[in-house]
Amino acid sequence: MWGKMLKLKFLGNICCIQQRDQVDSTVMWSNCNVCIEENKQCNGDHIIVEDRNNTNTTEDSANIDTKHDANADCSFVHAVINMVGMLIGLGQLSTPYAIEKGGWLSVLLLIGLGLMCTYTSHILGKCLEKNPKLTSYVDIGNQAFGSKGRYLVATLIYMDIFMALVSYTISLHDNLITVFIGTRLNLQLAKLKTSQLLTVVAVLIALPSLWIRDMSSISFLSSGGIIMSLLTFVCVVATAIFGGFQASNHSIPVFKPHNIPSISGLYIFTYGGHIVFPDLYKAMKDPSKFTKVSIVSFTIVTALNTSMGFMGAKMFGNDVKSQITLSMPPKKIITKIAVWATVLTPMTKYALEFAPFAIQLEHALPNSFSGRTKLVIRGFVASLLLLFILTVALSVPYFEHVLSLTGSLVSVAICLIFPCVFYMKICWGKITRPLLVLNIFLVIFGFLLGVMGTISSTKLILENFLSHHST
Repeated sequence: MWGKMLKLKFLGNICCIQQRDQVDSTVMWSNCNVCIEENKQCNGDHIIVEDRNNTNTTEDSANIDTKHDANADCSFVHAVINMVGMLIGLGQLSTPYAIEKGGWLSVLLLIGLGLMCTYTSHILGKCLEKNPKLTSYVDIGNQAFGSKGRYLVATLIYMDIFMALVSYTISLHDNLITVFIGTRLNLQLAKLKTSQLLTVVAVLIALPSLWIRDMSSISFLSSGGIIMSLLTFVCVVATAIFGGFQASNHSIPVFKPHNIPSISGLYIFTYGGHIVFPDLYKAMKDPSKFTKVSIVSFTIVTALNTSMGFMGAKMFGNDVKSQITLSMPPKKIITKIAVWATVLTPMTKYALEFAPFAIQLEHALPNSFSGRTKLVIRGFVASLLLLFILTVALSVPYFEHVLSLTGSLVSVAICLIFPCVFYMKICWGKITRPLLVLNIFLVIFGFLLGVMGTISSTKLILENFLSHHST
């Protein structure tokens, strides 16, 4: 069973790459994905064309539909496992901090956002049901608003990738301090602290993974990160049960409304997975059960988020850090396992997160370049970008604020606003008045939440940055 589950997760990751790869498919590339992976020149017998409705088709679309039907073997249980696996990750580390800062009543916002994202997952399925030719989140944007919708969605996807990688690198930096506590490194040529030098070393160790071209290897590496995330959650639960904490000694504030804008981005980030949901829909044996899959999956994830949030807030109270692993007793073996798992997670994510950009870069290179030349250019550019991300992460090492900014600026649009707007545009004739009101409300609510969260998070980042550099 575990072998099949892992295989399905690999498929989900590859689908994510293929979905993001369609970002610029309105452009007539001289190469296609298949030919790039096989290091040969495209012979033009599967070039993407664009019909009058701006919906991408292929000259052998009938064959593609047949292959899709043959490959759509994901059962209900496996679809739930895949969706939960997509949603569990970096955001869970910050929920105890968010609940402590917002008060226990802010959990209503966490649960409410879970319900809203369940609904927006459902309506993405309705958009795909309306037009079976749509295969990705980008395609849905294209169907709704043409090339402008496609490019807007593509821009947000790449923003999401960039900001998530910055957050992962900050998490790596923060947890390395705990792993190598007491370690001192001094390099006269570099005016960097020990923690910064350790982060540079860790990123350099992960750098060769960006040169991997085989999708199966990249997916295997990323699946290790998923296992690490689950291991971290298990360690936190074990600490709460067997760690000897007097949970009753720490009371959670009732409500801190002034902190809601800054923590709302942390909450919405934990539900960010809608980009790959169309791929999961297409992989299901029975897509009509996609809504039930969404309900079960978001219920599980919301329960995990809420339980981890309350456990962390009750265990550590006002001393809880922005990442729960940083609050755990450093000398306990269970803490060492959790921290190491958190350190390894970002190092396994880099290759997968960079894959969409790398594929597009290969498309843009001249056809006369050899496969090896393209690989060198792809790896070199990706390495430079990762070093730039490292520089940004070390310059603004404020995990909770950067993660909140990511949620408020990008995730709220991808998870709340866009699905509702796309649904109203694509399914306009079939939407009842109550549903229309609901979708308009979600768009307005998401917009206001995003604006307030973005302003608050940006302000906090600037305040911390200026305060740090003025001392």
